[in-house]
Amino acid sequence: MSASELPTVCLIGAGSSGIAVAKALHQHGIPFDCIEASDRVGGNWVFKNRNGMSAAYRDLHINTSRDRMAYSDFPMPADYPDYPHHTQIASYFDDYVDHFGFRDHIIFNTKVDQVVRHDGGGYTVTTDDGVTRDYDVVLVANGHHWNPRMPEPAFPGSDTFTGTQIHAHAYIDSTIFEDKNVVVLGMGNSAMDIAVESSYVARSTFLAARRGAWIIPKYIFGRPTDQLKNDPRIPFKIRQKIIHKIIQLNVGDVTKYGLPKPDHQFGEAHPTISGRILDRIQHGRVTPKPNIKALEGGDVVFTDGSRAPIDVVVYCTGYKITFPFFADDFIDAPENHIELFRRVFHPQYDDLAFVGLLQPLGAIMPLAEAQAEWLAAYLEGRYALPSRTDLRADIAADQKNMHKRYVASKRHTIQVDFDDYLHDLDKERAAGAERAAARGNALPVPHRVADAPRTTAASSGVVAA
Repeated sequence: MSASELPTVCLIGAGSSGIAVAKALHQHGIPFDCIEASDRVGGNWVFKNRNGMSAAYRDLHINTSRDRMAYSDFPMPADYPDYPHHTQIASYFDDYVDHFGFRDHIIFNTKVDQVVRHDGGGYTVTTDDGVTRDYDVVLVANGHHWNPRMPEPAFPGSDTFTGTQIHAHAYIDSTIFEDKNVVVLGMGNSAMDIAVESSYVARSTFLAARRGAWIIPKYIFGRPTDQLKNDPRIPFKIRQKIIHKIIQLNVGDVTKYGLPKPDHQFGEAHPTISGRILDRIQHGRVTPKPNIKALEGGDVVFTDGSRAPIDVVVYCTGYKITFPFFADDFIDAPENHIELFRRVFHPQYDDLAFVGLLQPLGAIMPLAEAQAEWLAAYLEGRYALPSRTDLRADIAADQKNMHKRYVASKRHTIQVDFDDYLHDLDKERAAGAERAAARGNALPVPHRVADAPRTTAASSGVVAA
C-alpha cells in the first residue's frame, strides 16, 4: 500500500512516548507530523525543559532500572548505571531519534493550541504560530506529569501561611531547603526523593503522609527490583502473596520507622520505590508525620495535634490529566477519569488515540513502544478493533476490575501492571490481526483530508543535543 493511500497523522508531543510512536510511524511509512512545544525531545526527562512541562529536578535518577526502561530495539549504553541520571536518559532519547532517523518529522518550538474534529472525520490542528494543518488522525502523547494538582481542598490557613509553598513540579534542587524547616507532603516517589534531598541540608525535615504506602527498595537479592520475575500467567493473588513476603523480609514493618501502615495489600495502590528514605528516617534526618491539618502563620499543624514552625512546604500531590487543545465538551478527563480501549483507543472516534496514558509499576517507555506498534498496525489495516459493542464492554470490564483492585483515588485511574499489560496486548493484537484479515485488511481510517504541510527540522528551529 502506498503512503498516499494511508491516513495522515498529527502526533502531539515528542516525549518518551511520542518518539516511540514517531519511530513506528516512520518505519511503517505512515505520513505524519510530530508537533513539540520544546526545542528538543524527551519531555519530562529534560531538566528545565523550555516548554515548562518537565518535572525533572537537578539530582533526579530514574526509579525503574536501565534495562527495564529501554526500548526493545535500542538498549541503553552498557556503561550507564542501573538507575541513570536524568541527563543520561535525555541523551538516550536524543540518540534514539537520530538512530532511527525521524528528527525531520518533528516540528519543534511549536505548541498545539486547538484540535477540532470535522463532522465527517479528520481534524484541523492550530498551533501557536497561527498555522492550521489538516490531518486524518490525531495521536495524543502530551504526558500526564505536567499539570500539578494541589491539595483539594486547600488546607485551612494556606492563603495566609508565611512560609513558602510549592508543588513538587516546581522543585529544582535542595538549595531551597538550606537551614530551613521543611514539610514534604506525600508518600510517592517524588515525596520520598525530595524528603531525602532535604534531609542533607535542612534544619529539620518532616514527611507528612495522607495514607500509608508500600515501600520497595531499589535492589532485592542483589538485582534491580523491577527485574525480578513477574509472570502474568500466574494468578495475581499468588504473585501478590509472594511479592508481599519478599518485601516484608527486605523492609520489615514500616510502622517501626514511624510511617503509617498501608491500608491496602501490595499491588492495590501504586507502591513507592526508594532505596534511601528508611535510612534517613533511621538517622533522625527525616521525621514521619501524619497528614497536615492546617497552616497557621508560620506553623504547620498535623492531624495528631502536633505542630512545627515551617519555612517550606512541598506538596507531592500528583497531577491532573488534561488536554488543553481539546474543547471540554469533546474530550476531557474529569477527576483524572478517561475511558479508553486498552488505554489507547477512544471508543467513539476511530481516528483518535492516546499513547503513554497509563501508570505502571515500571517504566512507561516499553509500554508506549508496544502501543506505537499496535497503532501502526491499525493505521495500515493489519489490526482491526473489536465491534463497538465489544469494545465498550471491554472498557467497562477494565474499569470494573481496576476499581475492584486499586485504592479509589485520582492517582489510580490509569493504573496497569507492566507485564500483564504487555501480555494482554499481545493477545489482543493477535485477535485483531485475525479480524483484520477477515475484513480484507481494509484501512479503518481512509486518507480523506488534504495533506498537511510538512515542516522539516531545518525550518522548525530544531536544536539537537
